[in-house]
Amino acid sequence: MPGPLPYLSADDLSSLAAVDALERALLGGLDVDADPPRTSLPVGDGELLVMPSSLSAVKLVSIGGDPRIQGVCVVFDPNTLAPVALVDGISLTNVRTAAVSALAVRWLAVPGARRALIFGRGPQGAAHALALRAVAPTLEVVDVVGREGGAAARDAIESYDLICCCTTSREPLFDGARVADEATVVAIGSHEPDAREVDGALAGRATVVVESRATALREAGDVILAVGEGALREDALVELADVVRGDVAVDRAAGPVFFKSTGMAWEDAVVASAVVAGA
Repeated sequence: MPGPLPYLSADDLSSLAAVDALERALLGGLDVDADPPRTSLPVGDGELLVMPSSLSAVKLVSIGGDPRIQGVCVVFDPNTLAPVALVDGISLTNVRTAAVSALAVRWLAVPGARRALIFGRGPQGAAHALALRAVAPTLEVVDVVGREGGAAARDAIESYDLICCCTTSREPLFDGARVADEATVVAIGSHEPDAREVDGALAGRATVVVESRATALREAGDVILAVGEGALREDALVELADVVRGDVAVDRAAGPVFFKSTGMAWEDAVVASAVVAGA
């Protein structure tokens, strides 16, 4: 009988290696909409998410417990279809989410970013601080603030080149009208259609980039609510894969860029596979 599956942590995968793995997948022609939508099942005071990917992996995570995100990703051999490893769901989600944000920053941010602001003092805030430094070596300041303790940062929001929203907030964290034209804003805090970290004022004046247009219009409250308010048109959404492949060029002279991420199964599969390959 086969032995027990190895249990691996994604913490051993560097931020830069995770970003590069995601970039290679997109450059290789990956269809980001090939996987089925995630399935959510209410459980107790939270939910259980099932995220299968045709890239030979499936992630099972719970949200709302203690810690907030828990779970595991099962990685399969693409040829024999035998399971080859389990990857810890907490570390994988932290590394993957921050790596997707960093990939967006790599392709969307104005070169020479010096100041970054991260809303959220939890694991995602820490992961994003590492990932941003990996792709933006010119950063001199990375301010990390709590959602309710960031008054000073909000008052100086126009002074930041990069802004990352990594909270569980259901309401906008700052006035998007004050964000600098040269800034890049990333929001990763929710995948619910009625929750948002960024307001319509920003979405209406920014180039809005998403992982998948269909997924964003189904799950991303920052996008869905802005569309409902008339601040954003559905056909104005840009997909990150098109930017990475050179099919769409973002005009940075046109104003800020807003990248909204909901997290997708293919991202977990790519990063988990990189973890297994490096083990």
